Amino acid sequence: QVQLVESGGGLVQPGGSLRLSCAASGFTFSAYTMSWFRQAPGKERELVASISPAGGTTNYADSVKGRFTISRDNAKNTVGLQMNSLKPEDTAVYYCSRIMGNYWGQGTQVTVSS
Repeated sequence: QVQLVESGGGLVQPGGSLRLSCAASGFTFSAYTMSWFRQAPGKERELVASISPAGGTTNYADSVKGRFTISRDNAKNTVGLQMNSLKPEDTAVYYCSRIMGNYWGQGTQVTVSS
């Protein structure tokens, strides 16, 4: 069955960096757009970034453009999110998702605080 497992979250100071990774299994990874979402306490889940099946097209929320980079390795069935210049408002649970079919990982907590 489809499985998405995130890793790499943690506590980081403002201005710092983190890299999230999502390991996918149970489907033909290279055939699907993959996305990262986040949900902060008391807020709705929002799309952070997405990447096309071959990796040639990426899209970002305005709030993260220029700071976050989504990437994928179709040979390893992984999708990553490099997060730089982190801000306190980036604090959230981050989810890896294959929107087609509505598949989600369990989430990984990112906390940006001094």
